[in-house]
Amino acid sequence: MMKHIDSAKVIDALFARKAEFDAMLARLQELSADHFNWSPDEITWGHVGTLAHYAEMLKRISDSAFHEGEFAE
Repeated sequence: MMKHIDSAKVIDALFARKAEFDAMLARLQELSADHFNWSPDEITWGHVGTLAHYAEMLKRISDSAFHEGEFAE
């Protein structure tokens, strides 16, 4: 009986984390679709650097998830 309770708890925890993950992805997709709330008249090289930083962090996540880059097996 205890194993079933633990399994249910771990599955609940996983789906809670997945919901958090999915919500973050949805927010990022909306932000990207809106060009990161930057208007063409205000874009500077700083914005380019910020976007490069975001892309770098997402690449680490993607590489980890797909076992690529530094996470390749």
